[in-house]
Amino acid sequence: MQSFHRDIYTEPEPDVNTLANLGPLAGMAGIWAGDRSLDINPKADGPEAQAFVEHIALQPIDAQTNGPQLLYGLRYHTRIVKPDETATFHDQVGYWLWEPATGTLIQTVSIPRGQTVMAMGTAAADAKTFRLEAVRGSHTNGIVSNPFLEHAFRTERYTIAVTIHDDGTWSYEQDTVLIVLGQDEPFHHSDRNTLRKIGEPTPNPTARAAAGA
Repeated sequence: MQSFHRDIYTEPEPDVNTLANLGPLAGMAGIWAGDRSLDINPKADGPEAQAFVEHIALQPIDAQTNGPQLLYGLRYHTRIVKPDETATFHDQVGYWLWEPATGTLIQTVSIPRGQTVMAMGTAAADAKTFRLEAVRGSHTNGIVSNPFLEHAFRTERYTIAVTIHDDGTWSYEQDTVLIVLGQDEPFHHSDRNTLRKIGEPTPNPTARAAAGA
């Protein structure tokens, strides 16, 4: 079980440069696009395989503290469309967070279908691969859905595995385990993609101020 400081109020002095303190998330900072993708989702007549085009911006935020806890992170926005279409297929916002003191990684997920997720994992600061997980019912890395989703497409588990590649790209494989109304077995809603950088990150506000920008 993780131990915590007895002093829960005293805050550390963070480094103003978030980009230098992202640990394994460093290779994800920036603006990315990718179409080497596959989504497998549930339909009434069976699983549907769908390619998609993804745009994701991951921008550094100022360091955050919870008393003695210190977190560095990236705020992200993902927009996904089907090939040759303009309507948003999937929209997602949240944060990727890194706690250097414990090696903890956190991803928060919020989607405009009425669902939020917080996934957690651990990794070394120089890790090129890492995995995070959220589980329905957990108080620390849990899943909350609106009543219809709980009724018809209940999410039991969410995992995401990220790989940072030597060529400057990064990829993910995502598995969301659903209990679909009327189906006997859990359904694995899976997504994967490889992202290539199309824009550099903007330094966090305190880093820009320190640089006189």
